[in-house]
Parts: sequence; C-alpha cells; structure tokens
Amino acid sequence: MLVSLMNETAYVPMKLKELAILLNVPKEQREELKAVLNALLSEGKISISKKGKFGKAEAFALTGIFSGHPRGFGFVTAEGQEEDIFIPADRTNGALHGDWVQIVIDAEEKGRRAEGTVVKILEHANETLIGTYEKSRGYGFVIPDNQKIAKDIFIPQGCDQGAVSGHKVMVKIKDFGEKKGRKPEGVITEILGHINDPGVDILSVVRAYGLPEEFPRAVMEEIKSIPEKADSSDIGGRKDLRGLLTVTIDGEEAKDLDDAISIERAGDGYRLGVHIADVSHYVREYTALDAEALRRSTSVYLVDRVIPMLPHRLSNGICSLNEGEDRLTLSCLMDIDSQGNVVGHEIAETVIRSDRRMTYTAVNAIVTEHDPEVTARYAELADMFLLMKELADILRKKRHARGSIDFDFPESKIVLDEKGRPIEIKPYERNAATRIIEDFMLLANETVAEDYFWQEVPFLYRTHEKPDEDRMKRLGTFINNFGYTLRMPGGEVHPKELQKLLDKVEGTPEEALISRLTLRSMKQAKYTTANTGHFGLSARYYTHFTSPIRRYPDLQIHRIIKESLHGGLTGKRVSHYERILPQVAVQTSALERRADEAERETDKLKKVQYMEQFIGQEFEGVISGVTNWGFYVELPNTVEGLVHINELRDDYYVFSEERYELTGEMTGKTYKLGEVIRVQVTGCDRFAKTIDFIPARQF
Repeated sequence: MLVSLMNETAYVPMKLKELAILLNVPKEQREELKAVLNALLSEGKISISKKGKFGKAEAFALTGIFSGHPRGFGFVTAEGQEEDIFIPADRTNGALHGDWVQIVIDAEEKGRRAEGTVVKILEHANETLIGTYEKSRGYGFVIPDNQKIAKDIFIPQGCDQGAVSGHKVMVKIKDFGEKKGRKPEGVITEILGHINDPGVDILSVVRAYGLPEEFPRAVMEEIKSIPEKADSSDIGGRKDLRGLLTVTIDGEEAKDLDDAISIERAGDGYRLGVHIADVSHYVREYTALDAEALRRSTSVYLVDRVIPMLPHRLSNGICSLNEGEDRLTLSCLMDIDSQGNVVGHEIAETVIRSDRRMTYTAVNAIVTEHDPEVTARYAELADMFLLMKELADILRKKRHARGSIDFDFPESKIVLDEKGRPIEIKPYERNAATRIIEDFMLLANETVAEDYFWQEVPFLYRTHEKPDEDRMKRLGTFINNFGYTLRMPGGEVHPKELQKLLDKVEGTPEEALISRLTLRSMKQAKYTTANTGHFGLSARYYTHFTSPIRRYPDLQIHRIIKESLHGGLTGKRVSHYERILPQVAVQTSALERRADEAERETDKLKKVQYMEQFIGQEFEGVISGVTNWGFYVELPNTVEGLVHINELRDDYYVFSEERYELTGEMTGKTYKLGEVIRVQVTGCDRFAKTIDFIPARQF
C-alpha cells in the first residue's frame, strides 16, 4: 500500500509526520512506520531527500556512471555530488562496471561517504566482454578479464563454440539478469586462443579495450594512390630547406620519424627549425583514411606491438622523414635570443631532406659523455649537437623560472623474446638527447598555439586545468608534517609553488613520497577548443603540433594552419571547424585515455610473467602507495607489488589517510609512502595481473 501510494501521480514527497497523518498511523506506531520506510529505502523502492522527505524512488534519483570493484560493490559518479556515492554489493541490482545508472541515496551522514542503491540501469556499457572460459558439466562460464566486473558470465550448453577451460574468449551478453537477480548470460562469439599461447594475453587486452586492428578495405584501397616519394609538383610553392643541415633524433627502434631539427647560430642567439611531417597533405578531409584516423585518434604502443593511427605505408614511408629523402613538412622556424625568448617566428609549408638519422644514445654520447669515438663518427654534426644542448639548457632554465613542473618518474622498458616472454625489465631513463627533443617540441607547440590564438581562428589546444582547491589543501596539510609549506593565496596554487616544492625535496628521503602525491593531486591534460592554458607547464598557450603521424589533434590543426596560410579560412570554413572541433576534442581525449590504460594493462601482464621466476627471492624497493588494505612497493626495475595488510602479522595496523601511512597499534611501527623497504616475492597472479610481497624477515 505504501509503495503504491508513493507511485501515484498525485503524490508529492513528504516527511515522516505528514506521511503518518496521511496513512492514519497513530503516534505510538510511528517507529514501526519508520522501520518499514527504512526497509523500503534499503531495497531502493523509495528514496529520501536531504530535507528528510520520503518519496518514490525516482523522486530524488540521480544518474551517473557505475564503477565496479572486484569485491562486488561499486561507486557512482553523479552530477552535483562532491564525492562518489558508495553502492554496497547487495544494492547494485545487477549493474556492471561502466553502466549508466539511476540511483537513490539511502544514507548520508556528516563526515561519511554517502551510500546509495541502483534503482534502474539506463544503459549497459558491456555488450561484449573478453575473459577466460571455464567448462563445467553441461554448461560453462566466463570470468571477465576486467576485474571491476565482479560477475561471471553464464554460458548455456551449446553456446560455447567448442571452447575448453583456459581459452580466452569473446562473449556477447544476451541477458544481463538484473530483473531476475541472476548472473548475466551470454554466448561465445570468438575463441582467441589458450591463455598460455604466445600473444594471446596481449590480444585479449586489444579486444577488451576495443582497439582497432586491421584497416578497412576502403582505407587500404585509398593509400594505393599515395606515392612512395615526394612528387615535384607537390614541392613547388613550398619553402625549400633541403640545403639546411637537418637531422632526426629518435630511439633506435623508431620507424615513424615525424620530426626533424635544424639549428644555426644567429648573432648571440639561435635560429631553430622544428620540421614536422606534412601528414595532412596525404590524409585529406572527407576521405576514408581521415575517417579511420579520427576513429583511432592515436597510435597505441603496447609492449609487443604498435597499433598505428595511420597505415605503415604512410607512417613508415612517405610521412617518415627518412635520411636522404625529400619530404614535405610543416615547419616552425624560430629566432631565439640568448635568454631563450622567441623574438620572431615563421610557420611555413616546406620541403626538407634529412641529412642524418640519429639516435638518442649517439647524441647523448656526444653532448654528455664527450665520447671521442662517437664524436669522430659524427664529426660534421658534433658542433650542431653541442649548440642544441646549449639552447635546450637555456630553454629549460627559462621554463623552470616561470614554474613549469617536471616529473621525472622512469617509464618501463620491457624486453621480450621471440615468443613474447619478458626477459628483462628496466627503467627507461631520459638522457640529455631526449630532453633536447622534448625542449624543442615544447617550444614549437607553445609558439604555434600563441600564434593561432591571436589569429582568433577555431583551433585545438592541449590544456591542463588548475588542481582542485581541496586536493591542494590536503597536499599542503600533509607536507607540513615534513616542514614544507604551500602558499595558496585566494585558495589557488601557482605551478611555481609546486615546482619549488619539488626542488626542495629533491635528494631527500621524502622526495618520492611528495613527488607522487603532488602528481596525484593534479588533473589530467586534455584537448579543448578553448585556450585555458597548461597548468603543469605553466604555459598560457599550448597545443600539440609535433606528432601528426600518431595523434589526430596534431593532424587536425595542421589542416587549419595550412588553410590559414593560403587564405582559405573563410566564414564557411570557420563555421565548419567551429562545428566539428568540440567533438574532435572530446573523442581524442577519451581515446587517448583508453590507449594509456591499455598500455598499462599490457605492461602489468608482462611484469607479472617476469616476476614469476623470482618467487621466494628478496628485493629492496620503495613504498609507492598506502591504503587501508595494505601498501604497494615499487622495485628499481619499475615492477610494483602489494603487501596485503593480512601479511603484517606482527601487529594490528591502522591506516591514516591524512599521513598516508599504516601504524601498528601496539608497537607504533609505521609503513609510509616513500619509505625504503626490503620485500620478498610470494606470488604472481596472471589472471588478476597482481604481484604479492611480504616484508622480508618480519618475524
């Protein structure tokens, strides 16, 4: 009766007393009514407002994305809510990770996270899944690779395509089961291979993230007409820079060389040229090739393969600035004074001929190690590299002075054998040569962004928002424990303050701790049509101009730049770009995040496989994360594992969120972020992609 009453169209939300009067419930029985209402709240059949008014579930419902947890519960990010709403496992009502759901808040106490119930699934996010098949008598089930999907998928008899236990499969969900309270039910549509077959682990990640594989036939037909060499008719009308000493500097294994550098002394300053492959000359708007490039948005660099944005005929061929080959480019030619200021620049369609294909290793040997053998081998270029180093040092010093933040965490370099097995993992450290290229690319990106901002034409910018005030306050409170302060006039922090903090902690025991927390306190960069600046670089103007082979935003702005150079940005074309660029910004930002996640997943896979051989052995590492379920330790080779709190058997440990540490109640012993610790490897789980540690010799 109560629920039906609340579902009547004439019903308006009301408080307990009003509801009791409406139902003729005597005063002495109102506690019983309250108990009934609480039961209905927990079932999600009714809801309650912040002012204590009860109503039908939809009356105060919120919508958002459900983020699942392996243990069955989840969180919903809802508009208008400062924090995510916690959804207990028994109140998810069949929602799976990524679903768009409608929820009601059941409990909201001051100082505690709000709890809610999923009352309706508005849109399912997982029509297909990748997982491991396990066969049973007469049926089977698929355990999803994505640990955030906490339910197995039931596979009825005859729907398994002949899969056997251990097969990696793709399953299409036919029935999500939320109405019946059952597990989702599906049918296997593809068998990728056995979990132990070479390459199947990475292929599973590719399929799970929906990464594109083969290029469509229409694209492959289109690229047949693209020449293998720059045509003389294309070169005409371009600024001819083939006589300018020009080099590419990349990693030894790089094949898509999309940027080249030239530099000359100009009085007491420099003339720097950053020459970028003119990909837009070959990838034209309204073609199948362009549509596919936008659909991919970025190249994805997995541990054993690259999934390119463009076919290899382009990325490794006519659009790669190969040594000794004429190539069409878009160049940013900058006049720079002795203080690192760009005092003049020109952006032009050009043609270049790279004189040498250099590697970071060789250039670093010349400018840092002053290796006589390598210097002699590249004698005609050595002075040029030293001039590059001189200018790069000036540019870096200038950026540092304005507050640009430089996080120098090592990336992983994972070496595989011919069967895809990891044989070595080590940190991929930056050297002077990689920094030279970074410095020059940053300057070109800033210069192009500023130029086109003041032209007031539609454009894509790479922006990085200011951190949330609350996060910065928490960071400031934490670093006070170490004697550091963070100035926040008006509640805002300037990037220079964070840079000063990182400078102060450099070389101290707490460096890793504070650097990581600072990074985690910042937002993620993205593409936008509005130029709101780049907080991390402390730059007022910033874009991505330098990698059109592997990033669609770069390709998109190359088109705009070229139309502007030729006077083609008419009112009609301006309207066209104003219409399409917002969606390009959203899509490319989202697909960049997808690529980053897929790359991390493949790295985790191979790190687990690599560490299997070291079970029982001890290593020294640094505590890289502390939670209420334990702490993470990162080894010098970048491998990270978990010491679960259940393995800390010498005391009962309590987690302090403010101090990022676990403290033993009896002993007072602590485990805190940034602390050096010796651990023993106790387990590696390929399925969960996790590595387990225990503190070495803890008893």
